[in-house]
Amino acid sequence: MAGAEDHWDAVYTGRAPEALTWFEEVPEVSLALIRSYGAKDAPIIDVGGGASHLPDALLAEGFEAVTVLDLSPAALELSKTRLGAAASRVRWVAGDVTRWVPDRAYGLWHDRAVFHFLTDPAGQDAYVDVMRRAVTPGGHAIIASFAEDGPERCSNLPVQRYSPEALAARLQRAAPGVFAPLEAQRLVHVTPMGRRQAFQVSVFARSAAD
Repeated sequence: MAGAEDHWDAVYTGRAPEALTWFEEVPEVSLALIRSYGAKDAPIIDVGGGASHLPDALLAEGFEAVTVLDLSPAALELSKTRLGAAASRVRWVAGDVTRWVPDRAYGLWHDRAVFHFLTDPAGQDAYVDVMRRAVTPGGHAIIASFAEDGPERCSNLPVQRYSPEALAARLQRAAPGVFAPLEAQRLVHVTPMGRRQAFQVSVFARSAAD
């Protein structure tokens, strides 16, 4: 997927991170959920972390095993530069999540807005299969996507919008009995330009089923 990598590298190098529509100075909703469902000594992966400030916040709160995966090497370099010496405390993985082979088990999987870019069933199934292999039984997955009344496109790409129920049903079709929905909430994100974007944020428990 070199074309997709080039697209996202161009997005991240074309504007300052603070000007991108998804920018959050403090990712408060993600942090609150990770505090609730993640253990500070258990591996956590932020899928599509890009130039997010989430790893900064997790390190500051004492989380010890943080991995950030993103399709864009340019985005990861922005985060490494921002973190400075602290970047060595994070594992950085440049790659396509639908083709990635996890090399460890994670207690928590966090995805703020990757899954909704997968608009074909094959890509969605591949993502869920990777998540199934990456998350340890008893662990959790947090997936945020545009809500049903959210934008239809982002960064000039189409997205698949979800209600919490539709997202849970999609995971069930891809991996029956593996991810049980625990809670969901609505989030209205205000972009740097002042536009309001509706998200749904769902939490799933990874069962022992496989």
